[in-house]
Amino acid sequence: MAKTGVFDSDPTAVAKAAELKKELQRLVKAIVDDEDFTTQTIDQARDTLSALKELKLKKRSLSLKLKDVLSCPEEFRCPLSKELMRDPVIVSTGETYDRPFIQKGLKAGNRICPRTQQVLTHTILTPNHLVREMISQWCKDRGIELSDPVLLVNEDGITESDRDHFLSLLKKMSSTFPEQKEAAKELRMLTKRMPSFRALFSESTHAIPQLLSPLSEGKFEDGIHPELQEDVITTLLNLSIHDNNKKLVAETPMVIPLLMEALRSGTIQTRSNAAAALFTLSALDSNKALIGKSGALRPLIALLDEGHPLVMKDVASAIFNLCITHENKARAVREGAVKTILKKIANRVHVDELLAILAMLSSHPKAVEEMGELGGVSCLLRVIRETNCGRNKENCIAILHTICLNDRTKWREIREEENAYGTITELAQNGTSRAKRKASGILDRLNRAVNLTHTA
Repeated sequence: MAKTGVFDSDPTAVAKAAELKKELQRLVKAIVDDEDFTTQTIDQARDTLSALKELKLKKRSLSLKLKDVLSCPEEFRCPLSKELMRDPVIVSTGETYDRPFIQKGLKAGNRICPRTQQVLTHTILTPNHLVREMISQWCKDRGIELSDPVLLVNEDGITESDRDHFLSLLKKMSSTFPEQKEAAKELRMLTKRMPSFRALFSESTHAIPQLLSPLSEGKFEDGIHPELQEDVITTLLNLSIHDNNKKLVAETPMVIPLLMEALRSGTIQTRSNAAAALFTLSALDSNKALIGKSGALRPLIALLDEGHPLVMKDVASAIFNLCITHENKARAVREGAVKTILKKIANRVHVDELLAILAMLSSHPKAVEEMGELGGVSCLLRVIRETNCGRNKENCIAILHTICLNDRTKWREIREEENAYGTITELAQNGTSRAKRKASGILDRLNRAVNLTHTA
């Protein structure tokens, strides 16, 4: 017989554990596959692992007490949930229910008492202290923590107290500055450590505007407070990781403008996280169009040109994702992407990522024209000579092939390179299959040009 795990007896715990494992797998893969992974990624992996450990320990403890809970006296059970009541309250008909479950019906507009079917004369919920005390004593005798949130998690792994706390934090975002700072810091932490907490923002169309209210309304005397801005923007990044939030976040009117403002004026960490949020949101094609139309490529390219090492990778990733669409390629070219990228490649800055963007842009005629005018041919030939990365050589020769097709004036430069170093011949013999095809295509054109000259 297969061994039954701690999580197997509770579908909620199974779902939450699976979500945490999926998140951990994503983070570990990023650390293993990416040589330039950030310390933030390590912190996120550690926090996710801690959350998984905490869940396992809680479920192990709970499993020892579950039989007692399931066999509790009938009068201690909520008539709606059939579970042990945590917060028993009395409605106007005198019946007692657990607060979260009767509240849910009242919020939905139901004014009928579920047990008596009488119309409630009012919706005031009065705490039933007597029943609460009896339940507390019963739990104490059996070593059960009545307030243990694991007993009350819903299908999303969120307790009613979690939800209440979430709403109180959002309310503080429209309060005094000290309360805004405190709430923003905690929302950042919760959305980072609890994947299921991110889903709460999708339950209300007002949640994200409430989160952003200090940035959209709170222009302080000296501008937006940098620490508050960083916490809010980082929370947006955390939310955007949740697949079901991507569309909602991007389509909330103030989100993209505030991310663009953060790219221009935030701390380095804020700017990096704003770029990472745009990258994550741009996973959806509809968001690519929305972000591109908003003008976000301009501050992204400006930040790329600025060249701070902490932001380069996130910025390059965002630009790459956005430029998958033809419209955004045109926008990127208009905003000076080609000049900025060639300059960074010439300085050996994030060559892998920037060559990938340049290769993508090379399908746009104006980009190819600019590459030729800005010394792109010599820059790309030098990369081919100096790099050991097959993918980089492939991207370089693919771009050069496109330039050759569109600008015959560059053939002489390529021919001189070939005579001096045999760069393209070497690639035609030892490159990747695609690189060999492109290199051979260039050599064929060079040979035909030489033969035509001799014939003439």
